Amino acid sequence: MCLGVPGKVIEVDREMQIATVDFWGVKKQVRLEVCDAPVDPGDYILNHVGFAIRRIPPEEAAETLALYDELLRLADEQDLMTADVRAEIDAAPDATRSPKETHDESQ
Repeated sequence: MCLGVPGKVIEVDREMQIATVDFWGVKKQVRLEVCDAPVDPGDYILNHVGFAIRRIPPEEAAETLALYDELLRLADEQDLMTADVRAEIDAAPDATRSPKETHDESQ
């Protein structure tokens, strides 16, 4: 199974076709070549393996992020996906809040 993760675009380098995207306070660069529409700072994208695959409406991003927050909250400590997401958030110097807190502030 593959997961697409929504994130908020912070910066766009059109020449390099790269966007800096915020995922729960973790900032990552994603490629834009396959995205279905141009993106600007403030837009939300659906990311899959480092590629923005489509621009998504803020409401859809909020629904999906709420689902991820719920999954993280309810997941067993032994769940590999949850452990991976939590480790990524914990390792990022600028991600000091929980996924839910970071998402709530971006609205």
